[in-house]
Amino acid sequence: MFRLLLVLALGIATTPGAWAQSEAWKQKLNNNHVIALQNAGGDPTAPGKITIDYFGHAAFRMTSPNGVIMIFDPWRNDPSGTFGLWFRNEFPNVEVDMVLSTHAHFDHDDIYAPQSPMILDRVAGEFQLADVRIVGLADKHTCIAPGVVDWTDFLKEIGQPGCPPDNWGHLDNTVFVVETAGLKVVVWGDNRHNPSEETWAGVDGADILIIPIDASQHLLSYEQVDKIVDRIKPGAVIPAHYHTQGATSVISTLGNADDWVDAQDEATKIEGPTLALSTDDVEEMSGQVLYFGAHHLTD
Repeated sequence: MFRLLLVLALGIATTPGAWAQSEAWKQKLNNNHVIALQNAGGDPTAPGKITIDYFGHAAFRMTSPNGVIMIFDPWRNDPSGTFGLWFRNEFPNVEVDMVLSTHAHFDHDDIYAPQSPMILDRVAGEFQLADVRIVGLADKHTCIAPGVVDWTDFLKEIGQPGCPPDNWGHLDNTVFVVETAGLKVVVWGDNRHNPSEETWAGVDGADILIIPIDASQHLLSYEQVDKIVDRIKPGAVIPAHYHTQGATSVISTLGNADDWVDAQDEATKIEGPTLALSTDDVEEMSGQVLYFGAHHLTD
């Protein structure tokens, strides 16, 4: 009730992005670049360099060596207004080749904000374009809150089963495995800490793991994160889904990832919103944490 009253008091309205789906046919970007990539082809296993740009929260843009541009989990404010103003601005109208969303929560599913000819929304299975191969592993969202805010109680209040096998669809999650530049990148989304054995097998051998880490332990406890990292043993770990100063509002209840990062043996705080990694770079890493902190792109 307090949250609802706060929303009403602040006069928070739904964002224009809530209506973007019906406006998608108006976008000026066409699929010319996708056709060129399709015709050129490519090898996801060929060594090269991948560029990763951070847009705050859990949104990352990746660009393959051959120029395939992907954006994962673009965010928006809850169009119903129930959960308040998590983000200070609308998601930027960037041009990409494909948009990918891990699950149907507002902080991951502004799939019509970027200009894109393709949308892979919660897709399971395999997809390849040029030098990028994507595998979607259908699994489940965290269903028991481990941290400061017990959002599990909200599910009880509205009468929704949160945990499998009877969870509602918004508590499904797709783990994306992206292969390009000879690297295997895992985008964990809001997945549970104890996925199926099939999902574990699919993420085995990951070179880069992008995973939620924040001081409120909203989705995963620090202990759960550590166990996931220890099992996958990636070369690099990139924290996601934390309070990003300048992008995220305190109403999100999230914390930053500073404490967890500072406790790691090998951690680098990236001085900017962009990171370029070659196959050779990652081969020399073993559990290296790469933390964007508050650095994020705004356009």
